[in-house]
Amino acid sequence: MLQRDRSLLPVATFIFWSCFCCSFDGVVSDPQTLFLNRGCSQYNVSNLASFNDNLNATFRGLRDKVARQRAFFATVKQAHGASPVYALFLCRNYLSPADCAACFDVAATQIRNCSAGANGARIVYDGCFLRYESSSFYDQTTQPGNGMACGKQTSGDKTTFDSTVEKVLMNLQTATPRIPGFFAATKTQVPNNGPTIYAVAQCVDSVTESGCLDCLKVGNNNLQMCLPTLEGRAFDAGCFMRYSTSSFFPDNQTIGDFTPFLTQGSSKKRAIIGGVVGGVAFLLIVLAVFLLIKQSMRPKTKRVPRGDILGATELKGPVNYRYKDLKIATKNFSEQNKLGEGGFGDVYKGTLKNGKIVAVKRLALGNHKRIGEDFESEVKLISNVHHRNLVRLLGCCSNGQEKILVYEYMKNNSLDKFLFGQNKGSLNWKQRYEIILGTAKGLAYLHEEFYVCIIHRDIKSNNILLDDHLQPRISDFGLARLLPTDQSHLSTKFAGTLGYTAPEYAIHGQLSEKVDTYSYGVVVLEIISGQKSSELKVDPDVEGEFLLQQAWKLYEKGMHLKLVDNTLDPNDYDPEEVKKIIEIGLLCTQASPVIRPTMSEVVLLLKSKGLLEHMKPTMPIFVETNLRSREGTFTSASFLQSNATASTITLSGR
Repeated sequence: MLQRDRSLLPVATFIFWSCFCCSFDGVVSDPQTLFLNRGCSQYNVSNLASFNDNLNATFRGLRDKVARQRAFFATVKQAHGASPVYALFLCRNYLSPADCAACFDVAATQIRNCSAGANGARIVYDGCFLRYESSSFYDQTTQPGNGMACGKQTSGDKTTFDSTVEKVLMNLQTATPRIPGFFAATKTQVPNNGPTIYAVAQCVDSVTESGCLDCLKVGNNNLQMCLPTLEGRAFDAGCFMRYSTSSFFPDNQTIGDFTPFLTQGSSKKRAIIGGVVGGVAFLLIVLAVFLLIKQSMRPKTKRVPRGDILGATELKGPVNYRYKDLKIATKNFSEQNKLGEGGFGDVYKGTLKNGKIVAVKRLALGNHKRIGEDFESEVKLISNVHHRNLVRLLGCCSNGQEKILVYEYMKNNSLDKFLFGQNKGSLNWKQRYEIILGTAKGLAYLHEEFYVCIIHRDIKSNNILLDDHLQPRISDFGLARLLPTDQSHLSTKFAGTLGYTAPEYAIHGQLSEKVDTYSYGVVVLEIISGQKSSELKVDPDVEGEFLLQQAWKLYEKGMHLKLVDNTLDPNDYDPEEVKKIIEIGLLCTQASPVIRPTMSEVVLLLKSKGLLEHMKPTMPIFVETNLRSREGTFTSASFLQSNATASTITLSGR
């Protein structure tokens, strides 16, 4: 990947600081030292004296670059002795040189609050970011320690405000990696005389364009959790994003027109760049081979453990609850407190001593040693998944063989209650669309934006909970990772629900993100139709059909709208939009996983005006749900097949 055009940086830097000499004349300084986050390494250096000498030297070097050279980005390394130090400082481009230096001084003082000898630390403020490690990290972008800080006040017009902020942040995400300097600032007024949104995005100077984009994707998703609050910040190893209805940078820092940076360059230009990259890549390969040969001839030295403060240290563990406290909270796991049952265990409503209401899930994972060994690490991973469309894991409890998870409580319960249960018919079209879109965003985050890919494996309407505003929250993600690896996908611990499960997974155990895509497509059809996927629809004139079969036949006849739930008011929705979303659902359930869209593509399709001409659904494949499971054996499955009637296949477990 090519780095940015470095020839532009000296000119840009000169213009930047020249502007500040004028724009800050007579203005009260503000180094923006509002504290956001700090992380300290759990590892200690072997030689404290040598380490401190190197650390002091790197900080002096950074201070010199920031104060004397007026740099807003700087790296310094000191590798004398056995305890090397690598340090990086990044200032927001809109600060004055004096304010940038002042922010550094605060950061350099406060970062030393980590224990003496900690070989890695970082500290984040509104105005700057400082980090040091015992090994190089300058190319890092997104790491497990990424996070966000949200405001407390919320917008009155939630829908318009949210959509405006989402568009602003998406533009920043797309444009910033393509702008020399990796910095962009914008202000946009919310329609209908709403407030002005001030927003910035910035990546460290030492990452690639693609690395910057990856980092900002994560930052953008983290900020979605802040909406509809009036401000939010997202921070990571290689980038920073912020939006607010209050001005926090000078007007002359904004980029009025993002359009040139929102589209890719011409094909001719890309071809030229591709040729250059190819030539450079060849030379680099030759050089790399030479260096590898040379390196292999060197005597091996003992590796110095890195602080990894954005990794192990900042991947915070969940709260550990006491078993007796959870028993009291759930009234001894009483039936009256039971919220539901699932493949992974029963869920109970619990009220903690401090009055907080939570959902308590008693896992039914069997008596396996591997579960005990992996439980803590896997739960730690799940507890660090943060997205506005995912249920938050608050903590856990391990009491012998009993494993318990504690989640945030969703008083509106699950989506299936609104589609098929006591609340059937209460969701209007706008609410259904937001559930469809929000669920897609949550899955896209799990698949593509969290630092490891998490495949849910059991997406269905009763695993989608609804918050106070009827926004979707996917539950039970990551739990399939707790299954012992020696379990067959066809065993009694099968991680999925037939009727929602992609056939390649149900039959052959082929697992990929497209398994979730298939299940999501089925849920989309349920939301639109108000029908259960597993419920056979019997028409006196035709043979009985399951939902997916019915949807496909109506699509082939161009009669999509006959699928729509008759409790919906026809004046409440755009027929063309509904038809498009039905087609998206069918796209997700296509027979071949390869031609199903990714969930990030689904999000884009849902937000676009229509489908592309080449994106036409092909005949889906469907696994019947009236299957009996006994000791790991499924009796039969039926499929829709091109130019063929349904056929029966026997499945056998181990």
